[in-house]
Amino acid sequence: MKKIKCKLLNNLDDDSKFSIFEVIVIILIAMIFGIIVGCLLTYTNKSIYNDDKLNEIINTYNSIKDNYYDNIDEDTLVNGAVNGMIDSLGDNYSNYMGDEATEDFTKSVDGSFIGIGVSVLFDGEYNKIVEVDVNGPAFKAGLKKDDVILSVDGKDTKGVYGNNLTKLVNGKKNTKVKIKVKRGDTVKTYSVVRKLIEIESVTSDIFKENNKIIGYIDVDIIASNTYEQFKKNLDKLEKQNIDSLVIDLRDNPGGHLSQTKEILSLFFDKKIVLYQVRDKNKTKKVYATGNISKKYPIVILVNEESASAAEIITASFKENYKNCMVVGTNTYGKGTVQQTIKLSTGTSIKYTIEEWLTPKGKNINKVGIKPDVELKQSQDYLMKPSYENDSQLQGALEILKKKTS
Repeated sequence: MKKIKCKLLNNLDDDSKFSIFEVIVIILIAMIFGIIVGCLLTYTNKSIYNDDKLNEIINTYNSIKDNYYDNIDEDTLVNGAVNGMIDSLGDNYSNYMGDEATEDFTKSVDGSFIGIGVSVLFDGEYNKIVEVDVNGPAFKAGLKKDDVILSVDGKDTKGVYGNNLTKLVNGKKNTKVKIKVKRGDTVKTYSVVRKLIEIESVTSDIFKENNKIIGYIDVDIIASNTYEQFKKNLDKLEKQNIDSLVIDLRDNPGGHLSQTKEILSLFFDKKIVLYQVRDKNKTKKVYATGNISKKYPIVILVNEESASAAEIITASFKENYKNCMVVGTNTYGKGTVQQTIKLSTGTSIKYTIEEWLTPKGKNINKVGIKPDVELKQSQDYLMKPSYENDSQLQGALEILKKKTS
């Protein structure tokens, strides 16, 4: 180290002569840097170590942990404190989620989960398989619809349902789980490899009316993979030369804003304002990223459960797309945006950070979006859903038939 140091000093002496001006500049830079670092350290010390409010929380935590007469679960204490802070906001959309709620929420917004690919129905004693994903591991292993699940990895599942059953079945990717089922009078055990199961949030169909082809896209939720599924379905419909399109957002609770922007960018060019967001400081406009604007007529189907990102899509079409009509009932009216943070305890918090506005700056929070054509759903559909007795869908098809005739 001494040799290296000497060499550096020698080089400085030989080659790096500084003028008085350069020395003054260096001194000024050092002073400015020192002031900045000092301010940062002071701010950090003030905001973290000398914050009376934070110290009060820490002191309360330590006091309870050290003096409470019974055993204390530290995670429970932390979760309780966090829950109290979130609850004090008085915001319906800001909430604390336990580990099970966090897991369910993560699945819905991620659009995928590790599992075996079956849907079950609890009959009061055991769970019966009511649907098997034909692309999933359960189907490949041999499980079938109407199989009754008797045990999972040797554990009797009588009376076990919901999240308790899910915990038994789910696990790490590429690990095996043994499912014992009863099929008729036969009992058999299947070994199923857990895989990543993608949730299908978008489906499509076509309706042929008066020699015209009407495309239909149903979007259940705006998950992290919804744009990819939406584009795939839209491309498939457009290859069949659709003359018009129905986008069904009924009962859609919303989801990812980034996915919402990408979906809208399939229809509008980059000059279009898709929506606006406003935090406590300022409002910014969100523009499309695409350069293709569709021409065919579109109907957006909505109801009172269409919320958040689904309303953003609805508002953007309503205010931007010239050949569009919104059909159904007034939407939910959720005009705020939340941020989700996972905690070390396995739980999470979600709280509001922004409100969103329509492209023209309208606030729909607690108001919703009024459809261009108000149409309530038929009782027949509520009892036994089908395309034929779906009065809102049939109303949308009639509108598009007239537009394309």
